[in-house]
Amino acid sequence: MLRALKLTLSARVTLMNPGKLRLPLLILLSLTLAHADDVRTGTDVLRAMHDRYAKTWYETLTFTQKSTTYNGDGTTKVDTWHEALALPAKLRIDIGTPTDNNGYLMVDGTLTIFREGKQVGTRPLQNMLLVLGFDVYRQTPETTAKVAKDEGYDLTKVHEETWEGQPVYVVGAGKGDLKSKQFWVDKKNLLFVRLFEPTQADASKFQQIRFEDYREMAGGWVAARVEVYVDEKKVFGEEYSDIVCNAKLDPGTFDARQFNASHWEKP
Repeated sequence: MLRALKLTLSARVTLMNPGKLRLPLLILLSLTLAHADDVRTGTDVLRAMHDRYAKTWYETLTFTQKSTTYNGDGTTKVDTWHEALALPAKLRIDIGTPTDNNGYLMVDGTLTIFREGKQVGTRPLQNMLLVLGFDVYRQTPETTAKVAKDEGYDLTKVHEETWEGQPVYVVGAGKGDLKSKQFWVDKKNLLFVRLFEPTQADASKFQQIRFEDYREMAGGWVAARVEVYVDEKKVFGEEYSDIVCNAKLDPGTFDARQFNASHWEKP
């Protein structure tokens, strides 16, 4: 409604005095073209993503996730995960019933694994889906660029492609190269849509991860479906429901010492 009002007012001004708008429109056009010309590196893409939504993107996100594993023999395995994010760089995953205390914490580049309420492992880990799909909008472009560089993405390489009928920026690889680490960003809405990286099980194999079914929510966007492919075969899928932006989360939600006592999702 607000946008319609602005368009109506603009039309009225044009009718009253079209000459006065000629210069501002030329300036606006030149600024738009200059902005497009400014995207020469991956850091430029990350900065554009950040600047588009930095003032509006939600701070927290919770959802229920249907996780489907597609096995080589044609069978599938379905699990329910409960996920909570606090941006930037905080993700909690409860697997199954929350009170079983099975899951993961990914906080500031460190993964902690829990089984039946006990810590069974911890190691450095950057979740690039979290970084490119969410953190990029709530932290400085320089921080995101450093993470991407440290993870092996060549930010000096950028080209444009078309993905699902829409123009995208491809960062990390040249044209025709699908064997280098790279991420794809929708040019219109500046949203992460696709990533190529080696699988954790076998570094000689590349997996392709897609963010699908984007929904505009709370000043940002949420991709309600994630698909993972290896050798063009779908191996894993995520479907989100009960999506809540800016949910109030207890600070202990992302504290490993309080993992068993601070469930955001009550059973």
